[in-house]
Amino acid sequence: QVQLVESGGGLVQAGGSLKVSCGASGLTFRNYYMGWFLQGPGREREFVAAIGWSNGSRYYADSVKGRFTISRDNAKNTVYLQMNDLRPEDTAVYSCAALYYPKLAYYADAKRYDYWGQGTQVTVSS
Repeated sequence: QVQLVESGGGLVQAGGSLKVSCGASGLTFRNYYMGWFLQGPGREREFVAAIGWSNGSRYYADSVKGRFTISRDNAKNTVYLQMNDLRPEDTAVYSCAALYYPKLAYYADAKRYDYWGQGTQVTVSS
């Protein structure tokens, strides 16, 4: 069955950096856009970033542009989120998700995604 497994979360001070990873198995990785979403305390799930098959197609929420970078290694079936200049408001559970490519126009819509990981906690202290 399809599995998405995140890793790399943790506690970091404001202004610091963290890189989270998501390994995928049980699917044809190149057929899926990959996205990162966050869910903070009392907040709905929010779009963070998405990436197409090649690292040339990347999309970001306005709140993370210039600070976060999404990338993927298709040989390893893994997608990454490099987070720099972290702020306390970035504190959340970060989940990766897979979106079957015909639905690529909906990359920011969590409801359209086909598979989800369990999430990894990122906590930014002030």
